[in-house]
Amino acid sequence: MGPRIVTLTLNPALDLASAAELVRPTHKIRTTGEHVDPGGGGINVARVVHALGGEALAVLLAGGPTGQYVGELLDATGVARISVPTRGRTRISLTVFEVASGLEYRFVPEGPEVAPAEWRAVLDVLETVEGAWIVASGSLPRGVPADIYAEVARIAARRAMPFVLDTSGPSLAAALGNGIALLKPSLGELEALLGRKLPDPREQEAEALALVRNGAARMVALTLGRGGAILATADGTLRMAAPPVAVRSAVGAGDSFLAAMTLAMARGERAKNALAWGVAAGSAALGGLGTARIARTEVEASYRTLTAPRN
Repeated sequence: MGPRIVTLTLNPALDLASAAELVRPTHKIRTTGEHVDPGGGGINVARVVHALGGEALAVLLAGGPTGQYVGELLDATGVARISVPTRGRTRISLTVFEVASGLEYRFVPEGPEVAPAEWRAVLDVLETVEGAWIVASGSLPRGVPADIYAEVARIAARRAMPFVLDTSGPSLAAALGNGIALLKPSLGELEALLGRKLPDPREQEAEALALVRNGAARMVALTLGRGGAILATADGTLRMAAPPVAVRSAVGAGDSFLAAMTLAMARGERAKNALAWGVAAGSAALGGLGTARIARTEVEASYRTLTAPRN
């Protein structure tokens, strides 16, 4: 299995997904292919790490019947977890794939109000839990301070555990420069951080590299959706195209990318190969309904294609 990867999810969700022929206002929308998954950034990462043969421990806030159900669904996947209870109920998110248009509609609540004692209890867990890497992924619920990921980074540094982060907005800005081993923004998240669009591929690479050279993170993996990803390190940048895939759902694709790339790095893979694992897993997640549902054999086949010698 290799090193244990600890993931953190401060705003988990019970993810419901289905398909409908057509989404119209005021009409009853009949759905098919319903899926229920334990969701939220770190939970998705832990599930994919486990699916790829790695060892993961998911640390999460969970409240009410929905939080209990998220825990039960996670148990069913075989992923170990530590659930820190909250008074507020864990949110329910809904994704509907419209067959007629090929569009995906996503409805994502903001999450419960979390008390200081509750989010501080998560930090206490991270101070003592056994693991080799810490991955924090996802949004923050109400009541959690924007700089909490900066504090998680400091805990990881004290414990000599590489810290990986995927978040956005104020929590992303507050965490930069605190010893992040790998930062994984999407293109949209990077554009929001900078306050401007980056349509030029050269600009995308330059800004990812600037984050590394400015000390924001040691490595930056900038995900581009169907366009693949860019990896920036102290040695420069590498762009990798994504394999063609029929996109059905983007939910959890970024987390799948992050899980596979982190697992590869934890196993000692070179940066280029770790990037290929990430692109392979992220692309695989795009092809099915539900959250971060990947098949190991499909990811491995895609990885071999991405790393095959070119004539």
